[in-house]
Amino acid sequence: MYKLVAIDLDGTMLNNYGIVTKRTKKAIENAKKTGTEIIIASGRPIDSIKSIAKEIKSEKYFIAGNGSIVYDIKNDKVIYDKYLKKEKILEIIKICEENSIAYNVYTDKTILATALKFNVLYYHKENLKKEENKRTNISIVKNMYEYVKNMKEEKFLKLTICDENKSVFNSIIKKVKTIKEVEVLDISHISRKTIKQGTEEIMIEYYYTEITSQNANKWNALEFLIEKLKISKEEVMAIGDNINDKKMITEAGLGVVMKGSTPEVLNNADIIADTNENDGVAKILENYFK
Repeated sequence: MYKLVAIDLDGTMLNNYGIVTKRTKKAIENAKKTGTEIIIASGRPIDSIKSIAKEIKSEKYFIAGNGSIVYDIKNDKVIYDKYLKKEKILEIIKICEENSIAYNVYTDKTILATALKFNVLYYHKENLKKEENKRTNISIVKNMYEYVKNMKEEKFLKLTICDENKSVFNSIIKKVKTIKEVEVLDISHISRKTIKQGTEEIMIEYYYTEITSQNANKWNALEFLIEKLKISKEEVMAIGDNINDKKMITEAGLGVVMKGSTPEVLNNADIIADTNENDGVAKILENYFK
């Protein structure tokens, strides 16, 4: 019996429109009835995850910022953190600005962006369908370097870099990898998200990477929870679709990867689930928690 199930959001629990389907909600509800704890393990910031956790009635913990924090929902506080240092954020911003490449800074409170592009555009469109108190907080900043430099209290979860051109993207990644004390995800495939513009469906495609503090990853955050909950890693199921899920999928008692994921992650799967568009998470939960 699996006592803890950690589930990624984008490309996994959520369909391509950013929705948790009725079937998935029902499967989560039934799994919880067996005494299993269902938690979200996502790269998103706190507020973006809070609303989804509430929607699926996950009431104890979630992992945000790719393992940068573990959040205690009941007590409304961070109980584990691996924040990025401000000086590292500023180094990366400088590289991105000098090379005119899109990037976003994720703090514990908001996503900082210079424009609504790529993943931030997707979150913005997702927000339009949500009540105000359930939206992902996005702040558009003109001079990002000076803005971040002058910030006083915010804690930095991660930074994402995006571009449509693979060669431009790869050249920036090489430069960022020279920075010490950070983790740069080796994501080689293109991200695809669908947004609705009136009656028209628009596909957003881009290469991206995520940069966190050294040793910040979903599995390390899960290990903290495993110890706290006094369970073993063999009693953990992890479900994901991307490089940032690789370690938790490899280390968990059962590692589940969504169909169509990058080969590097698929090769580490114990089980391959159906796609996020075909209720892959629901089907896995239905099979294991009856």
